Amino acid sequence: MKTITIPTGKPYEVRIGRGLIREAGAQTREACPGAETAFLITDDRVAALYAGTVEEALRGAGLRTETFVFPHGERHKTVATWEEALERMCAARLTRSDALVALGGGVTGDLGGFAAACYQRGIPYVQIPTTLLAMVDSSVGGKTAVDLTGGKNQAGAFYQPARVICDPDTLETLPEEEYRCGCAEIIKYGMIGDAEFFRSIGETGIREQAERVIAACVKMKRDYVARDEYDRGERMKLNFGHTFGHACEACSGFSILHGEGVAIGMAVMARAAAARGLLAPEDRDALIRMIRRYGLPTEAAWPREEMLAACGNDKKTAGSDIRIVVPEGIGRCRIERIRTEELGDWLEKGGVQ
Repeated sequence: MKTITIPTGKPYEVRIGRGLIREAGAQTREACPGAETAFLITDDRVAALYAGTVEEALRGAGLRTETFVFPHGERHKTVATWEEALERMCAARLTRSDALVALGGGVTGDLGGFAAACYQRGIPYVQIPTTLLAMVDSSVGGKTAVDLTGGKNQAGAFYQPARVICDPDTLETLPEEEYRCGCAEIIKYGMIGDAEFFRSIGETGIREQAERVIAACVKMKRDYVARDEYDRGERMKLNFGHTFGHACEACSGFSILHGEGVAIGMAVMARAAAARGLLAPEDRDALIRMIRRYGLPTEAAWPREEMLAACGNDKKTAGSDIRIVVPEGIGRCRIERIRTEELGDWLEKGGVQ
């Protein structure tokens, strides 16, 4: 088992190891010592696979369990689902010393974390990510949120978990398209800050070195979060590909997955940076080859004006400006503040018509 400490205002551990899901009770009890009840939140797909195992582990550690299952998918990461979870928590008579356990991918982690942040002004919660994307990225760092009609992740809070439990065995049941989405975030980490890591996932497949890759990404995110817990500076580099990626998701009606949107967003931004002379063509091509190697899309299928409208509600917008992450080379990027009206030119140079 690997243990990585995230040094936020209230430090916590990310534990990575095969079979850890069967220790969810002991891990939760250790991270949330005052808890008597564990409120398990998960989606219908993950519940069928792992809810029984986690419930048994929680009860084995002496915790009373209540389980809330919601329909899977980004379209259910809403205020309505969040409110239903809170009402169920209240009906279960949870106290501030009890714990919420979020079992699943990024949607469940975001939704569950936000519910934990708001219930009785905050109760402890444990993340048990079951997707590659959640293990390497969304379960770490304390970003919690739900979507509004006007945009993705528009209502949320920074609220750190008490512990993150990553069991790579759960990836064996992950659909291939979801696995590829995690690969997009892994490629992102190499592109923004570690050229050697980028090369390593080109030489050896991510699946063949999953535990090493998960730990490496968690350590990279740890360093960003430690320097910028509330995402006001350097941590924004983790948004590489996300401005246009979120627009792709919105334009598709969330029919494409988050990692697919990020992959397209990275490719668009790389083309635009190369067209502006900010990124060498060979580095642009290396990124696009890497994205395609892992079976991810690189082309936006929506008109530029539609994508621009979707970018308008991006959280990185500040007044009439927006902050974008621009690649300067493999392993190097910078945050650039541009006028929102310039986004259209970036999209055009990125190949979006």
